[in-house]
Amino acid sequence: MSRSVFQPIGQKRLTNIAVVRLKKHGNRFEIACYKNKVLSWRSRVEKDIDEVLQTQTVFSNVSKGVLAKSKDLIQAFGTDDHEKICLEILEKGELQVADKEREAQLSSQFRDIATIVMHKTVNPESERPYTISMIERLMKEVHFAVDSNKNSKQQSLELIRELTKHFPITRARMRLKLVVALSKKNVLLERLSAWSAVIENQEEANKLFNVVCQIEPGHFRECDILVRDLEGRLEVASMAVQKEGEGTVDDFLDEEEVPSKAPSKSGKEVVGETSIVTKFSESFSLDGAVFGGEGKASKSGASDGAQKESQNSSRSAVKQLSKRFERVLSLRGFSSRFYGGFEQKRILVTRRDDGH
Repeated sequence: MSRSVFQPIGQKRLTNIAVVRLKKHGNRFEIACYKNKVLSWRSRVEKDIDEVLQTQTVFSNVSKGVLAKSKDLIQAFGTDDHEKICLEILEKGELQVADKEREAQLSSQFRDIATIVMHKTVNPESERPYTISMIERLMKEVHFAVDSNKNSKQQSLELIRELTKHFPITRARMRLKLVVALSKKNVLLERLSAWSAVIENQEEANKLFNVVCQIEPGHFRECDILVRDLEGRLEVASMAVQKEGEGTVDDFLDEEEVPSKAPSKSGKEVVGETSIVTKFSESFSLDGAVFGGEGKASKSGASDGAQKESQNSSRSAVKQLSKRFERVLSLRGFSSRFYGGFEQKRILVTRRDDGH
């Protein structure tokens, strides 16, 4: 009589899984799911049950492979249909999340919150949105922590209120189109003035008064109630008014701060401040971070006194522009290492202007 040789199993089954547990009527029921799929199922992103469950079987202990008894299933759920029971456990059961999975979830939610904040806020000076990387840096500076029990929109609104206390950032206004009867025009304009609304366009036609305005999002509900009371119509043209397109350095320079050409004492034009301004404006690039141009003052036909005056004005122009450019760079989110490169370039230009 031949003996059967015992062959050990080298593969452990049902180990690299996410286990969802549910205690009911004193018994514990478990199902085996794929990792990162349970949260997708609960958020209605994943709709194929076969992509979530490794097997449509209910266990009393997944790690040991012990199946749940039919008697216990009927007592707890009123049925022994494993598919229906798996769906109930998926919705109501407890999920043990691994460290990496939790970290990935919080990182994704952190990014979602930053994206919502970017779409809802602007810089009050330029009325342009901040970049996502800039928003994420501000979130870290205020020590913002993601709460997995709250949705991203609710946390983004709380974050905006916190950021406005420390940084130049504000909620973007809403653009609304309001239509009321012409006889109720004054009532509407008074309320819009009280809300500090910015009126872009208003016209009267067919005994109706149309107005396009921008208001703070906090006044939207009051405005909606007012228009209904006036038996008018409200349309949301834009949820967040933001300037589009790329900004330039000229947007941050005031007219009185831009130096102009000034004649020298000898009656000839001295190329000093203007050459520095022009060469820096032309050679400055935010994307490539390239600085060029020597900024060399013209010496042809100028006296020694005119040259010294030109050099002094050039140095002051460079210092003034460096402060303005640093301000632009800070709004763009460049690092301090970039500032160092700019400072060295500024000193180099000043020395060349001196003739060294």
